[in-house]
Amino acid sequence: MTLSVTAPSGATHQMADAWRRQTSLRRFYTVLGVGLLIAAMLASMWFADEANAGHFFDRLPHILDFLSWLIPKDWNDVWRALFDIASPHDIGTQEFNFPLGRVYVWGSFYIPEYFELMITTVNMALVSTFIGFMFAVPFSFIAARNLTPHPVLRLVVKRFMELLRAFPEIVIAGLFAAIVSAGPIAAIIAIGLHSIGALGKLFYEINENIDMRAEEGLRAVGANWFERVRFAGLPQVLPNFMSYTLLRVEINVRVSTIIGAVGGGGIGEELKLSISRGFGAKTLALVLLLFTTIFIIDQFSAWLRRKLVGEQAFMMGA
Repeated sequence: MTLSVTAPSGATHQMADAWRRQTSLRRFYTVLGVGLLIAAMLASMWFADEANAGHFFDRLPHILDFLSWLIPKDWNDVWRALFDIASPHDIGTQEFNFPLGRVYVWGSFYIPEYFELMITTVNMALVSTFIGFMFAVPFSFIAARNLTPHPVLRLVVKRFMELLRAFPEIVIAGLFAAIVSAGPIAAIIAIGLHSIGALGKLFYEINENIDMRAEEGLRAVGANWFERVRFAGLPQVLPNFMSYTLLRVEINVRVSTIIGAVGGGGIGEELKLSISRGFGAKTLALVLLLFTTIFIIDQFSAWLRRKLVGEQAFMMGA
């Protein structure tokens, strides 16, 4: 038995040629689009540089010059600044007045100034995250399509949460600073409102993917909406809620530092002052404390999320 191989027909050749032409045309358009995008970016950077009195590109070689004043003459001053220990280099200026920042608690026992400021920053993040969680949970169940069939109510809650997260926290903080004055209260309100919108969106997307069989069973025996949410929905989603909330705590610690730099209190305000005044030892002490605190919070949150959600949720790619 012999097998015969037929030559490709003319129609096959035409299809292959058409496919090659289309592929070449798509590549041409891709290259053209990327080229135009790069040209537009370069033109905008050139215009911004010409409009900037400092001329960014002229000053670019000096971008790391500020590191020269960050290097202290005595590296032990970094630890002295961190723990409010007197420096032998103190000549009465604010650069080395470390003991003046001590926060005395009982007798001669004191909390170093920067630790007290860091505690304030962490407290701002925790309180604002708690506010966000307490409001985001009920809003998320109302916004979920499978749990709230009324379209108008869902629409109102979703648009409200979008409004809360539409503006950066620093903008909201500036608004409330004009009402309640600058300080931690304005920062907590701003971060809390933004957390409601951000957590609410994450939460209602989780709610829309729950197993509805438990909800249907409770509905069949006459349970009301609150009972169905409490006993059918919440137990399924609570571990994921806590996981996202812990992640939000990490974010809010960083945001609290940024808002603190513009008058929101905490360690951010002191960091801004140290940088603007050129206090190298104080700046390095603040950066070291901030980095260590965020690292500890990140590691603790990651460990706690694994305990809540389960190790299997972090091994999908393994």
